[in-house]
Amino acid sequence: MISRSFKRELQEAFAVAVINEYGELPDGPIPYDGDLNSSINAPGAVALRILLDGKNVGGAVVTIDQQTHHNTLDLFFLNVGKHGQGLGYKAWLAIEARYPETVRWRTHTPYFEKRNIHFYVNKCGFKIISFFNAKHPDPHRPGPSDLPDDEGFLFEKVM
Repeated sequence: MISRSFKRELQEAFAVAVINEYGELPDGPIPYDGDLNSSINAPGAVALRILLDGKNVGGAVVTIDQQTHHNTLDLFFLNVGKHGQGLGYKAWLAIEARYPETVRWRTHTPYFEKRNIHFYVNKCGFKIISFFNAKHPDPHRPGPSDLPDDEGFLFEKVM
């Protein structure tokens, strides 16, 4: 069971970028509670806390496929005010080390999240494998997005 503080911290972290880009949040938190609960409770999902000196500074939700070892980083966040200290990169390396049998990692981020794009491509070694937009929608997200536009990138890292 994921704590309310995990969900609140994740939604606060995601809200910063959305507010910076769009000026306000759409109706409700990002991601919506239902979407967040679906991610956290999906088969194979594991919620992880990022700790610094024993204190929560972020978290992640990964989905681990024990059969194919094709895993996903579904949600990844640092608490507000914790960026720019190398914590995200160290946390990602710890996640990779925790799942050494992984053959492939995939993750996604919205188009406007330049900081995330830099992090995944230039720091963590992911490659952009797809750009989703109105003419090429994400087949795994057939419903409406939480955001005003549905543009985003899919990343992959082959281990």
